[in-house]
Amino acid sequence: MTDIIQKIKDTDWQHITEEMHQKGYAVIPNLISDDECEDLKSDYTYAHLYRKTVVMARHRFGLGEYRYFNYPLPQLIQLVRTHIYPYLAPIANSWFNALHIDTSFPLDHREFIQQCHANGQKKATPLILKYGKGGFNTLHQDLYGDLYFPIQIVIMLSEPDQDFTGGEFVLTQQIPRAQSKAIVLKPKKGDVLIFTTNFKPEKGVKGYYRVNMKHGVSEVTEGSRYALGVIFHDAMS
Repeated sequence: MTDIIQKIKDTDWQHITEEMHQKGYAVIPNLISDDECEDLKSDYTYAHLYRKTVVMARHRFGLGEYRYFNYPLPQLIQLVRTHIYPYLAPIANSWFNALHIDTSFPLDHREFIQQCHANGQKKATPLILKYGKGGFNTLHQDLYGDLYFPIQIVIMLSEPDQDFTGGEFVLTQQIPRAQSKAIVLKPKKGDVLIFTTNFKPEKGVKGYYRVNMKHGVSEVTEGSRYALGVIFHDAMS
């Protein structure tokens, strides 16, 4: 586990910050090892680790299912959540400042979680998503309450074009008074995809304006696709 902490420290966070400001997403390649990915996938069968299972079709979210972890989180997930957050908080603060939103995020994740709990948001939000052939996830945003962190991550646990085909990660930018832009990404097994939870600032001739973004997963054509989602705020329910 100390290896993951060192990998996070060694990441080129200046480059990640520039990518987030420019695109609203960035990738840390190969943060999680194959064995760690397989361990997380195998944990999907242990119901006691999870507080809730969601079958997407019942709610018209797509086709597949996902499970929210209980507290305490598995050590790997807790480490990733705790040690990546301090590098993302300055990005989030700069976004809110550019858009004149009167919110400032603490640099320590434990302090931010305390704020969530004080707001009644006490349920863990990290989750594992599982898709089989034909599975997909409709475009959405992961907010879960009034207090939210505007950046989240997905860790790919399966290898594209080997464990599954299709199943690309999709982002859409809803640009004001213009057509929406679609972005299609194919992170590899063990990669960490960082992306905006619901918007990013974009600079225009009169200052910064808000570009809303949603994310989803395209249809899996063959195989099984697993991914770990890490949201930094907690949920009401």
